[in-house]
Amino acid sequence: MTTFTLGHQLKLDSLEHTQPHLDRLRQLGPDVDEVRFGGNTLGVEACEGVAKVLEDKRELRIADFSDIFTGRLITEIPQSLRALCASLLTLPLLTELDLSDNAFGGRSAEPMLDFISSAPSLEVLRLNNNGMGPQGGAMIAGALLENAKNAGKEGRKSKLRILVCGRNRLENGSAPSFAAAFSALTTLEEVRMPQNGIRMEGIEAIVKGLQNNPELRWLDLQDNTATERGSRAIAESLPFWPKLRILNLSDCLLRPRGGLSIFTTLATGSNPLLTSLKLQSNELDTRAILQLASAISIHGERLTDLELNGNYGVDGTEEEYEKVREALGKWDHEDALDELDELEEPEEEEESEEEAEEEEEEEEVKEAKKEEKKEEDELAGLMDKVHIA
Repeated sequence: MTTFTLGHQLKLDSLEHTQPHLDRLRQLGPDVDEVRFGGNTLGVEACEGVAKVLEDKRELRIADFSDIFTGRLITEIPQSLRALCASLLTLPLLTELDLSDNAFGGRSAEPMLDFISSAPSLEVLRLNNNGMGPQGGAMIAGALLENAKNAGKEGRKSKLRILVCGRNRLENGSAPSFAAAFSALTTLEEVRMPQNGIRMEGIEAIVKGLQNNPELRWLDLQDNTATERGSRAIAESLPFWPKLRILNLSDCLLRPRGGLSIFTTLATGSNPLLTSLKLQSNELDTRAILQLASAISIHGERLTDLELNGNYGVDGTEEEYEKVREALGKWDHEDALDELDELEEPEEEEESEEEAEEEEEEEEVKEAKKEEKKEEDELAGLMDKVHIA
């Protein structure tokens, strides 16, 4: 089979500019199974020309259109996407589409919907860093739900296995739609949704939707806000994913009680195939980390990658981390634990439960403001790549 790569940092505006590259693609014949256009910038005419040629590539399986709209007008992008997606929908074997790192915004979700909902062989969809927002995210999730329904009408399951949808400002507004889509799909093996400003209610909905996906192997929710409510939902969902290998919950504000609930579930042997567990910067305390050590000692035979940095809390000491190392050492995985920063000194006075809860509420407000600022900065970064007409 054959791979076509356009090049890098080309600016193709018109069909005339694009024609030499299209001729090269045509000359490769019908057996091209992979095309890579990423890292270039394509105008409407260029995309229409590409779409026309791709219609003849009946063996095409992988299409990479990541980062192809740098410097393009917002009015251009939907037209370009519509041409490309319509062409891809004619290809019976296409299994993977990558549209990451394109500054779509919610306005450009619509041209992708027919493809996502109707592509019969789609297995991998990468939509990372597109700035879709809650509305655009809900539209994409709705198309994923239709994908599952259309497959059911044909007496089969959807083939979608991998969804990468991070850095999109999805927030809680899109979470119910994704939850419904995940529940209907049932075939997901990898779901990555980091840095989306999703809070505890959204996390709860999403992981409950994922409970219908027993083949799930990789779940990445890094840098969203779980707190105790979201953490409990994760803990309750873990037994539904017996094949889980990678779990990334770093920067999710699990806090002591949230971490404790998750590690208590892991200690039951819910996920014996787990190889990578990322838990950085979650304000975990001694009790939670000792429970993690216990879970590793009992069921952590395969764990070879553990990230715990930034979890020293008010009572952090070296002792609990030594327990974690001992537990890993039981399985000859002493090097699995990441290098820890210097531990903070523990506070001498213990806080009452009411004071702790009040501080948690204050922290949630601060975290929400931090997330909002991050989302604004992220969107500004995306929009720097797009000229407004």
